[in-house]
Amino acid sequence: MIEQLHEVMHEIEHEWPNKRLLVLGDVMLDKYIWGEVGRISPEAPVPVVRATHTSEQPGGAANVAMNLARLGAEVVLAGFAGDDENQRSLVSCLKKDGIRSLLVSCEGFPTITKLRILGGRQQMLRLDSEHLATRPDADYARLLEIALAELPGCHAVVLSDYAKGVLSAEVCQKVIAAAREAQIPVLVDPKSSDFGRYRGATTVCPNLGELASASREDVRDLDKMLAAAERMVPEFDLQFMTATLSEKGIALVRADSRTILPAVARQVFDVSGAGDTVISVLALGLASGLQPETAVQLANIAAGIVVAKVGTVPIEKHELLAALAPEIALHAVDKVVSREELVNRVNTWRAVGERVAFTNGCFDLLHVGHITVLEQARRTGDRLIVAINSDASVSRLKGPSRPIVGERERARVLAALAAVDAVVVFDEPTPLELIVAARPDVIVKGGDYNVDTVVGAQEVMSWGGQVRIVPTVDGYSTTRLIEKGATGK
Repeated sequence: MIEQLHEVMHEIEHEWPNKRLLVLGDVMLDKYIWGEVGRISPEAPVPVVRATHTSEQPGGAANVAMNLARLGAEVVLAGFAGDDENQRSLVSCLKKDGIRSLLVSCEGFPTITKLRILGGRQQMLRLDSEHLATRPDADYARLLEIALAELPGCHAVVLSDYAKGVLSAEVCQKVIAAAREAQIPVLVDPKSSDFGRYRGATTVCPNLGELASASREDVRDLDKMLAAAERMVPEFDLQFMTATLSEKGIALVRADSRTILPAVARQVFDVSGAGDTVISVLALGLASGLQPETAVQLANIAAGIVVAKVGTVPIEKHELLAALAPEIALHAVDKVVSREELVNRVNTWRAVGERVAFTNGCFDLLHVGHITVLEQARRTGDRLIVAINSDASVSRLKGPSRPIVGERERARVLAALAAVDAVVVFDEPTPLELIVAARPDVIVKGGDYNVDTVVGAQEVMSWGGQVRIVPTVDGYSTTRLIEKGATGK
């Protein structure tokens, strides 16, 4: 169960687009040759991959930047490149997602590339192109100048270390010191087994192998590794450590405690890039002021999404929101949304192919007739929006003695129903503006309506939607309930 769920939803939907993050580290270009395997080569005992298409994707620190951008944040990426065609391809990929890349071109050093050959969904071979010698001091000086100049105005910094030469001890310490002075969280994805170079960071996020190397403990003895991690937190002046434990989940380790969140059960196709996703979601969580425990819970959910993909693929914002949907369903308050939030929710549902239904009414004194219509409406789609008249709107329609129940209470009660996915209040005479904004796939009304009398019917049909009239339950209405209460009959 996600803690601070209401705050988390608000941050994702409204605040993450206002966050600016600096990613500093080893940038790469991931190339893919996709194909099918049908036979073994007669020349050697290896499969023959019949290539069908190719693709390119930012990798390493650039994949962290992509994750952050797809989650809605503003991102600045700094690192080394090679002033070659691969750098130009990488910059072009990053630019499409609005990422500002500040890459220092190093003479004699190519842009790091990883070429993966896949047969079906299985990786068959990887070819790396890189030069791992120490770069000139002038290149490091230029990189530091860029990074320190970009720090002001950032809400978090991610140091993405792939041991390719960018994050020397000096670079790490100068950036961490400057960020710490400015009270900016610093998150490190480590490759070096010497965590001393990351001293003073907010958190270091090793995987199981990296934690074993740094702790000098057997990777099979999780308890000893986590005990060592507890000691390393104060030793390296960290606030906490975040360890990804493969199928065991994620551990949040403090100086005197540890919490393990079980992995989110999914079919695993490829773990490449999962660490990038974890640190990206964690960075945005901390940048938003979420408690570390909550941010780690969110990162754990995100990790479960990306391991089900093939290749280094960043998480999408709508995927994260969709993964939170089951928890939202248990929190009625998080289903009551503004018009802007509703549009965001609809975009999220539609992005994963879900059909959106819409109905509206006063819903004063909820009764079995209402419930029946709502349940039938829900069956017409994967998600159901219920738009309710505001108190002022109900009074204009029904008279000054109505509503009996206020709009906040009516919305909350409706949101508690399993059939309902979102409730929104409108003050206009009709919900037409709301319908046009949300663009539902189907409008549902009960009773004696027909297509000609349903508000928004023509608009919905104009974009390929439908209008459904469902039968109501005879003998039930709010007016009758009020009369019964007044007369006792």
